[in-house]
Amino acid sequence: MSKLSSKRETMLGFQPPAIGDEEIAAVTETLRSGWLTTGPRAAELERRMAEYLEAEHVLALASGTAALHLSLVALGVGPGDEVITTPITWPATANVIVHAGATPVFVDVRETDLNIDPEHVAAAVSDRTKAILPVDLAGQPADLDPLVELGLPLIEDAAHAAESAYRGRKVGTIADATCFSLYATKNIAAGEGGLIATNRADVAQAVQDLRQMRRGDGSIYDIPVPGYKANLSDVLAAIALCQLDKVDRHREIRRRQFALYDEAVSGLDGITPLARDDRDVHALHLYVVRIDRDRAGATRDEYQRALREENISTSIHFLPVHRLTYYRERFPDQPQLPVAERAGDEIVSLPLSPAHSDEDIGDAIAALRRVYERFTS
Repeated sequence: MSKLSSKRETMLGFQPPAIGDEEIAAVTETLRSGWLTTGPRAAELERRMAEYLEAEHVLALASGTAALHLSLVALGVGPGDEVITTPITWPATANVIVHAGATPVFVDVRETDLNIDPEHVAAAVSDRTKAILPVDLAGQPADLDPLVELGLPLIEDAAHAAESAYRGRKVGTIADATCFSLYATKNIAAGEGGLIATNRADVAQAVQDLRQMRRGDGSIYDIPVPGYKANLSDVLAAIALCQLDKVDRHREIRRRQFALYDEAVSGLDGITPLARDDRDVHALHLYVVRIDRDRAGATRDEYQRALREENISTSIHFLPVHRLTYYRERFPDQPQLPVAERAGDEIVSLPLSPAHSDEDIGDAIAALRRVYERFTS
């Protein structure tokens, strides 16, 4: 039976972490060291990530969500303020604005890469706007220069973009605070965890105070602010350090997977990948395509179900946040955002991971072709 006509025998995971003996050994060594909480490995991760990102300061936190939240608090966002953000993101991006007591203002995205549209951001600025929170979707940096020019604090959600660069500058050196994730599916994966990169000493000190809840040597201590418990453990930092050692090797695997997908979907009318800007370095974190129902013969949801029947896992990045129940009910006066809303019905992410072999990606492509032929015949 030909590859094109044969179904994969086992389920292909969407984005499994690429964990090896190095990570297992690093965790074991950390456990034996007695450092279960924040210690020398978290400090080493901060130092090495600052070098990698070319940033003045990097602070390790318990999650990417915590990184976003503490960045908002550090930059003075609070009740009565508005923060402009994108609806095409994981809800945490908007949730932290609510957690800070502020109001999220969603604006539409660009048709090409689904990143926030700077023209819509500029039009949404009011006397209540305290900050702008763009997202680097799938690893493609948002268009940052026009946002910087607005003169408002910029907090960048770079959860997908640890390896990205914008117009020759590393992501992590441009915004007032850039927030990364170490979640299990990320390019540098620790299971959980987050990082804040900043070139502002005042922001770094504010985050330091907020994440630890105290200053001092452990016996004599003080609290400058009522902080949060948001520090990163050495166990997770040890995993992240191993992943950082492998970041270039893993990137080459994902680059090859992107190339395989690019070649495959170029022959499938109505299935189109998100645009990637050649002026930037894309982190290649997600391979997202849009399904045009009329040209591809079926909806995104129908494609997802059919691929699952073929033992191919997929995901959605993302459903528009302003259409989710809490935001729809809590902020009923949000305007319609037609580009984001249409994209939310069309986008699907295909399997991508350094843990996958070329044969795994070949299985995903063969299944996609079979489903496409069935729907368009």
